[in-house]
Amino acid sequence: MKKIKLLVTFLLLSGLTASEAFASINGSDPARSEEAKTQMMIAEEAFYIEPISDEIFTRIEGRSFKPDCILPREDLRYLHVLHKDLEGKTHEGEMIVNRHIAEDVLDILRKLYEADYPIEKIRLVDEYDASDEASMADNNSSSFNFRFVSYTTTVSKHGLGLAVDINTLYNPYVKTVNGRLSIEPANAGPYVDRTKDFPYKIDENDLCYQLFTEKGFFWGGHWNNSKDYQHFEIPNDRIRQWYPDWRK
Repeated sequence: MKKIKLLVTFLLLSGLTASEAFASINGSDPARSEEAKTQMMIAEEAFYIEPISDEIFTRIEGRSFKPDCILPREDLRYLHVLHKDLEGKTHEGEMIVNRHIAEDVLDILRKLYEADYPIEKIRLVDEYDASDEASMADNNSSSFNFRFVSYTTTVSKHGLGLAVDINTLYNPYVKTVNGRLSIEPANAGPYVDRTKDFPYKIDENDLCYQLFTEKGFFWGGHWNNSKDYQHFEIPNDRIRQWYPDWRK
């Protein structure tokens, strides 16, 4: 872990974007090409999957991993990633997902990083005391959080770590409840109109949408009775292959 942190620190200070690194590798300047290769190797080292260690569990127990969580700790995996913000700066990210989708999600986040796709924050929801609203309002991207679907008693797919939310402030969850429009997070009103152009917006032309759907995720922007533009989830029939009693 210490080695990884040193490598990541070097990458963060290096200044090259992922696309610049790729271009340098294919360029004619040997010195810059070697530097780019080193940085890409460091980036590869920074993307990894681990079981939920005792150290990590102490961070999530009683927060995202609540006392009534129906999912065993052994079914979760910790992802360490890198991501770029809108200014192109590299940041370390952490996400916890179900073990069944860990490799796919890591691959997606790696490809987004290599494409310089902007994701503002990737932090464990536990840094927001497992408050989904607080995490979304801060434009944080996350996955596992044992909770219920809004306005229902149904366990969210986030409660199984089988859904991922990306750039949440700019891609809100929108639903009409008792004749009134509900927007989550509450500060996402300016981003409900999807005909407008703004940073971090996800639509069908977006690379994030394309990568997730290629892996078999469903997009909440396609829902009929509500819209969840930040949300990518595993379909029910696939979940029941892993958890036969899911929502029965």
